[in-house]
Amino acid sequence: MHDVETRELRYFVAIAEELHFGRAADRLGIAQPPLSRAIRQLEHRLGVQLLDRDRRGVALTEPGRVLLHEARLALDAVSAAVRRTRQAAAERRPLVLVTKAGASHELLQRLLDAVGSAPDPVPVEVLLCEVGEQAGLLRDGTADVAVMHRPYDDLAGFDTEDLVVEGQVAILPAAHPLAARAELTLAEVQHVPDLPIARWPRLDGSYPDGPGPEVRTQSKLAQLVALGRTLLVIPASSRAWQWPEHVAVPVVDAPEVTTVLAWRPGNRSPALASFVRTVTESVRIPG
Repeated sequence: MHDVETRELRYFVAIAEELHFGRAADRLGIAQPPLSRAIRQLEHRLGVQLLDRDRRGVALTEPGRVLLHEARLALDAVSAAVRRTRQAAAERRPLVLVTKAGASHELLQRLLDAVGSAPDPVPVEVLLCEVGEQAGLLRDGTADVAVMHRPYDDLAGFDTEDLVVEGQVAILPAAHPLAARAELTLAEVQHVPDLPIARWPRLDGSYPDGPGPEVRTQSKLAQLVALGRTLLVIPASSRAWQWPEHVAVPVVDAPEVTTVLAWRPGNRSPALASFVRTVTESVRIPG
């Protein structure tokens, strides 16, 4: 079995994403002929055809699509290994905590206060992200620990500690009739004729079917609600980013959401261990 070099994987990913040898060569900063030779050599060593080439351009074969997926994972893993190795050499570097912007704001403040008042406080850098980005930032080594929400976030393969279990609320335009209600049910918010529910991405990045807008960023979502174009159902603690044009109404039969701390398994950082211990002892609310 022949080894494949990371350089070859980078070359292939560039071509697979550009579907054009000239653009891929420009992106990589190399000439086109050596790039073409490298891909032919890669196909020869693997014993498969990765690309269909004709006058109309370049297309991926089925083996090519498989290699594109696996090559992206492999290159991400290499980058993460380099980043983590460099981080391990840094003296007293801040622990990077990632969380969705606007989510669990009060809990996050209590968490930071508890860690900051510990006898030997761990320095913490807060990294704010958009919906569904925490898992990738943990896996590639950008972040050390994350505040995440079960069942919405991708927790596969992480160690976790449960912190808080809470209900959910509907965020509605203040002028909508439903905003005057004391409480709502899922049935009442899922099929509002003039106010389709916003569609969040699934764990695999795809969106469920439906008439509502596809959303990924808090700013886009907040403005669409304020304009009377959509509503959403979110954990009650995530409503800290509400605008004055929004109203939050409890959804009494929505599934409960658990806020958790998550981190990569096998991380033996004393700073991480101290952080998790302080948070779980000081912040976790007994069930």
